[in-house]
Amino acid sequence: MEIKKISKYEYMIEKTGKMKVPVRIFASEKLIESMKQDETFKQAKNVAELPGLIENVVLCPDAHMGYGMPIGGVAGFDLDSGVIAPGMVGFDINCGVRVLATDISKKEFMGKREKVIHDIKRTIPSGLGRGGKKYSREEIKQVLKKGAKWAVENNLGKKEDLERTEENGCIEGVKVEDVSDRAISRGLPQLGTLGAGNHFIDVLEIQEIYNKQELGLEKGNIAIMIHCGSRGLGHQIASDYLKIVEENFKGNISDKELVYAKIDSDLGKKYLSAMRAAVNFAFCNRQIIMHRIREILEKYFPGKKTKLVYDIAHNIAKIEKHLINVKKKEILVVRKGATRSFKGQPVLIPGSMSTESFVLIGKGNEKSFCSSAHGAGRAHSRSWAHKTLTKEKVKKILEKKDIVLEGGFKATIEESELSYKNVEDVIEVTEKANLSEKISKLKPLAVVIG
Repeated sequence: MEIKKISKYEYMIEKTGKMKVPVRIFASEKLIESMKQDETFKQAKNVAELPGLIENVVLCPDAHMGYGMPIGGVAGFDLDSGVIAPGMVGFDINCGVRVLATDISKKEFMGKREKVIHDIKRTIPSGLGRGGKKYSREEIKQVLKKGAKWAVENNLGKKEDLERTEENGCIEGVKVEDVSDRAISRGLPQLGTLGAGNHFIDVLEIQEIYNKQELGLEKGNIAIMIHCGSRGLGHQIASDYLKIVEENFKGNISDKELVYAKIDSDLGKKYLSAMRAAVNFAFCNRQIIMHRIREILEKYFPGKKTKLVYDIAHNIAKIEKHLINVKKKEILVVRKGATRSFKGQPVLIPGSMSTESFVLIGKGNEKSFCSSAHGAGRAHSRSWAHKTLTKEKVKKILEKKDIVLEGGFKATIEESELSYKNVEDVIEVTEKANLSEKISKLKPLAVVIG
């Protein structure tokens, strides 16, 4: 397929065949070559065939192959003629990132590093299927409606935390009856838990400040980055609705992973309601994890202060107002492994477990539906990692960089920097393409991974 170069950091796949809109790609030549190694562009073209699309499908600089829609993909849909495909949001609904700033210096932390990171690992359950405190069905139903607000109401956070969370930690429009009993059952023991795969808790040194903002980030201090989502509850909601939508689907599409329902249909409304419930569960999950970490920090560093920088989702579908044909219009924006980047809003982009992470500020670029990259983006699959790498090889990289790791064998192999693109390349395009502006660089000191 032809990929047309528009500028140094912008490319286009023109509308051909069954495509309703073109595909706009924010990337460098190096990142374009990386995307060519898998089915990223083919998947983006398949998404571009869906009804009711507005303007273009977007690929962010970290884009790579995903389920149905490329990770790092964004699409906007008309509310009347558009559709919602559960596969586009994916299984890890509201997987997202939260950064907690502290006034604890690197020197203070390093004196207690092993104890602190071990305590975090012991306190926050992590790993596939691992659960923690078991909540009641009624409590989980309240979480699905209230999100992180439920945690704050139950002394698991501060009111100001909600002000620094996307959607104030709670997205409206949830009907709990649209969530299956099975999904709720899976969520009972998983609130306040990390999960497996690429979900992590990083302790990072604030290494550089490029643009001073009132975010609580000070050079030489430490920050905590939390990356996780809606756990088994969100996965079950995705599975439930993929099955229901497929059973009711009458159309003809290039990829069955993109089966869809009309946004304004009963089924479309039910899926969006259930998806929002999972979004709220994830906001609450990260809030509780952060609260537990605050308690640990208070134990080891009494009198020290913390401040939530921001919490943002990167697997989500939301109704937002955007500038379409010179007019503000409400549309449904689907972000799959992409993060909202409204003007002036913090944007959080982690690297891998042994490379730097970044805090940026959104530029509100309507070409991308005000969206930005969400991470470094995979360069190689998990199966590649298991065939190619050993735990010893990965550990040597961590030891050389003086990073302490608390993690399982599988995650250690899969989440090595060798499996990911160079995050600096992604950040360069993100800045130069005017998606987000770099504020701070953070260097990992200790990592907990599922």
